[in-house]
Amino acid sequence: MGLKRYATARWEGDLNAGKGVMSTPQSGLFADQNYSFKTRFGDDKGTNPEELLAAAHAGCFSMALSFIMQNAGITAEKIETRADLTLEMSPAPTVTQIHLTVKAKVPGIDAERFAGFADEAKKNCVISRALSVPVSMDASLG
Repeated sequence: MGLKRYATARWEGDLNAGKGVMSTPQSGLFADQNYSFKTRFGDDKGTNPEELLAAAHAGCFSMALSFIMQNAGITAEKIETRADLTLEMSPAPTVTQIHLTVKAKVPGIDAERFAGFADEAKKNCVISRALSVPVSMDASLG
């Protein structure tokens, strides 16, 4: 039996004027985090599904890269990953791309070998494999 993770969402009202909350009761990370049309498609404070997907992808990729390098006998001092998710609004809101920007401090490794490890992590992290959108990336040492 595989691991099960969950989060919850509650929405009240119509799309434009309604509001909702999302929670991660299993981990306790956040409870009743506000989300709405304006937090999703505007600039109001709160979260949105796309932001959470980007955070999940950045975290998953960083761990996958660490694991791949560990298997090669290499330990990164630091891996920082930013996931920029593109949400196109027409003809219907659609996630069309996620771009990963990766900066890592890895003693004793050259850029070419690092790029190979990063590419393997991009292809094989759980969230990358779960998505059906193109995943692009910039990976650099520094």
